[in-house]
Amino acid sequence: MKVWQCSICKYIHRGDTPPEKCPICGVDASKFVQIDEASIPQKIPPKKTVKEPVKETGPKTPVTKKGQTPPPPEKWFEKIISLLVKHHAHPISVHSPNGILPAAVILWLLAWFFSFELFAKTAFINMVFVVLALPLVIFTGILEWKKKYKGAMTSIFKLKILAATVTTISCTISLVWYLLDPDILSSPKAWVFIFINIIMLAAVGIAGHIGGKLVFKD
Repeated sequence: MKVWQCSICKYIHRGDTPPEKCPICGVDASKFVQIDEASIPQKIPPKKTVKEPVKETGPKTPVTKKGQTPPPPEKWFEKIISLLVKHHAHPISVHSPNGILPAAVILWLLAWFFSFELFAKTAFINMVFVVLALPLVIFTGILEWKKKYKGAMTSIFKLKILAATVTTISCTISLVWYLLDPDILSSPKAWVFIFINIIMLAAVGIAGHIGGKLVFKD
């Protein structure tokens, strides 16, 4: 049986031919490459063996094939981008606003049901932190999409981009609306304000679900 790997999300497929469509990221069969079973990393790492130290006789030089020149060194900006992708800056940056945002929506709802102004003010402060964190979340998300997933524009990535856009717009609307009209939750338009926040919460959940699907490949 042959082993195929998606070149975008690294999903592994076993069969005589690659699947017509990757079940994780949605790319077509042309993005699959055949690999050896032995090249797949094992879940349980092998036991470490003690190796004798090798004496270095001189400075290390990059080994390149005959007729090839070594790649130029990365510029400082490219190096920063590589480090951000390597050390998973997007999942790190997205955790804080994803934890704060549901709490803010719950506080908006409580403030609406019980006419408790303190809950509304607390939700507003939480939303300020979310909006301040969103530029970093979006920036690192774009970097990871372009570098790790090669900018693939399949349905799953389109949905994730749409969810992120809806989250950003609805979050900004909620923040600005409450800033201009602190009594919005006691007005007849309160249900519109709450509806926008519920849409925002749903969009965050969809974006998080897709992110987990891409990471865990299930």
